[in-house]
Amino acid sequence: MYSRKRVIGAAAFLVALAVSGAGIYQRIHGHAENQEAAAGDGGSADPASVEAGAAFDADVPIPVAAARVVRDTLVLSVTAAAQAVSFRSVALKARVEGHVRAVHVRENATVGGGQLLIEIDPQEYDLAMREKRASYAQAEASYRELLVGDERITDAALRAERERNARVKAGLEGSAVAVERAELDLANTRIRAPFAGRIANLKVVPGQYISAGEEVLTVQQMDPLRVETQVLQTEVGLIAPGSRATLAFTAFSGETFTGTVETVNPVVEDRTRTARVTVSVRNPKNRLLPGMDARVALAAQRLPNRLLVPRAAIRERDNRTMLFVFEGEGDTGRAKWRYVTTGLQNDTLVEVLENPETELVEPGELVLVEGHHTLVHDALVRLAEDIKAEGGRPQ
Repeated sequence: MYSRKRVIGAAAFLVALAVSGAGIYQRIHGHAENQEAAAGDGGSADPASVEAGAAFDADVPIPVAAARVVRDTLVLSVTAAAQAVSFRSVALKARVEGHVRAVHVRENATVGGGQLLIEIDPQEYDLAMREKRASYAQAEASYRELLVGDERITDAALRAERERNARVKAGLEGSAVAVERAELDLANTRIRAPFAGRIANLKVVPGQYISAGEEVLTVQQMDPLRVETQVLQTEVGLIAPGSRATLAFTAFSGETFTGTVETVNPVVEDRTRTARVTVSVRNPKNRLLPGMDARVALAAQRLPNRLLVPRAAIRERDNRTMLFVFEGEGDTGRAKWRYVTTGLQNDTLVEVLENPETELVEPGELVLVEGHHTLVHDALVRLAEDIKAEGGRPQ
């Protein structure tokens, strides 16, 4: 009885072993066929790619985004941190002392050139001006008295000499200067904007007593705005006034502004080994404010007639550079990979170079820029404007 049980157990073990071996053989054989099929299509498939492809349903197109290959000018840029400052900024100070009678503006207000901003009580200065004018009238009367009878003098040189002496004796010149000074003091009780801009740092209120030379407010020109950056000495020679600049401000994430290189300082600072570059940027709505931080890309070189693709199209596979080209009619087609050789690049575009060991792309062809990270060669894809909304992989 015991011997019969041993025989039955051994037979069951052999049957299980045979079934397992058949399964292993089937998996190995099927895997080899997949590799041969992939090699026959493009000759570049690898085991990792085949396994990745198994994650997708081959009958359902994968949403992707694409962009066209172009032959155009590649603009190389110098990128640096920058800060916005006013093109003109003036801290206005009182020229005369007195009580503030009126403040006609508030901080952040937009003002025009010559606009009245602050009034200082003018009463004392008006009285002083009238007093000086009276003194001038008295001096003028004395001057005329000293010249009574001189009309009978026929010698022109003698008459001119007597007139000069009479003016000095009457104090006419000094009285005239005193009147001009009094008129100027009276005018200085009205503080006006020296140019169009916005008000900042308002420091006085009505009724406050201020001294001559005391700062009352600041006027800043806001449009255009100036952006200053420091460029390394090795790169500053590539930048010229009039060059285009692209600015990204921290305060406006995802938004870019366009400016123009205004000046390039010819002096390199000893400590930083950099030179200051100033960029002018239009600011008609006063959204940009002095002191804001920015990242600026300065156009340094223009390289014409280059074969260009978006940087987002470039991928790395097997330590080689490649991209996917869309082949198909309408919105549905196949993603065909190509190994390419890249050259110079900027923030958005990459140059594709001719190389006998790699392939080229042609102007007008569509290369995939979104949803292509996990694709395999010959994957079924569909062009979409918003691949995330359609269930694709936008990374």
